[in-house]
Amino acid sequence: MAEFYGSRSLGQRTQLINALRAHLAEHGVIAPQGVASLASLVKVLEENDIGLNLIVVEAARLYLEQIAVLSSRISSLEKALKSEAKQSERMARLMSMPGMGPITAMAIEAFAPAMATFRKGRDFAAWLGLVPKQHSSGGKPVLGRTSKMSQRDIRRLLIVGAMTVIRWACRKGAPEGSWLQRMLMRKPRMLVAIALANKMARSIWAMMTKNENYRNPSLAAV
Repeated sequence: MAEFYGSRSLGQRTQLINALRAHLAEHGVIAPQGVASLASLVKVLEENDIGLNLIVVEAARLYLEQIAVLSSRISSLEKALKSEAKQSERMARLMSMPGMGPITAMAIEAFAPAMATFRKGRDFAAWLGLVPKQHSSGGKPVLGRTSKMSQRDIRRLLIVGAMTVIRWACRKGAPEGSWLQRMLMRKPRMLVAIALANKMARSIWAMMTKNENYRNPSLAAV
């Protein structure tokens, strides 16, 4: 059940990071998304050059302490799962895909039906509820419905992995003319993440049914 708790820990950590960012944003401190932004936030709190109220700083430190506990738990789980992955050809194959960590790979192995159950990759993506749509107002993404917790866990992990790829592409630059570059120029990041997670699900189906590693070295070029 390590993959189950890993999924939960990742979700909880993301929620805490977002809550911390929102808390500090109310007081004029803007930080980028993701775990990588934490180091800069810690420095801001330690130096406090902008004169943040002591209560604001202490509340932020409480968030950081909880995030640190979850990060330690996630790190331990990932080490254990990486060790297990070395013994599993299927997990190693899944982890050849950018954005696919050991927790996500194990969750797919443990909770997803056999890929032969699905006629095509689109069917697997649909099973996960990865059907990006948009409201007529606001352009917010709407996900398809799922009936099982396992489906939601895998879907959430794929979206987290997709966001990791997107943040990397935003820092380093997506390949010129690639699908990812075009999407990021036109759509909100979360909508792009859902669309990318959809592509990842389809690729997973192809990899597992054909017994092949991920072919493209970068999802950004898909």
